Amino acid sequence: MPIVRLSKALLVAAVGLYATLVAFGNITDYGSNFAFVQHVLAMDTIFPDATIGYRAIDNEIAHHAAYVLIIAAEVATALACWIGAGKLYAARQASARDFNRAKGWAIAGLTFGFLVWQVGFMTIGGEWFGMWMSETWNGLNSAARVFKLILGVLIYVSLPDGEVDA
Repeated sequence: MPIVRLSKALLVAAVGLYATLVAFGNITDYGSNFAFVQHVLAMDTIFPDATIGYRAIDNEIAHHAAYVLIIAAEVATALACWIGAGKLYAARQASARDFNRAKGWAIAGLTFGFLVWQVGFMTIGGEWFGMWMSETWNGLNSAARVFKLILGVLIYVSLPDGEVDA
């Protein structure tokens, strides 16, 4: 069995598992995790003298909409990664051309996951809503860890594969 190809399938599955568990946690513990989103969007724990407070969103319906969008993005990441892992595993003995073509779902899922954690949490939450200023509701370290992990897997999976030695 080609170990590099199996490794790529397993790493994509690992990201799929992570995104699945995150989405599951957000759905089954909606209230606790909703509080995080609510505080970030309300910007109620940023520095008192910060001049970006005008960006705050104080509408609870908007908070729920944003949270549902986050959960949907996590679910989409998970599904695409699971499909991608399955396609990579199924093509592990195929020609290099076919294996490389089987990477589409995996690359899409990993890219989407990168965008969720880097753009969603780091850029929008961290920079636009000033999450970096909060001592209580700051998920930047966690988000950075996740998007770096996903980026590493994305780079690895994207590397072209050659023919499998007999």
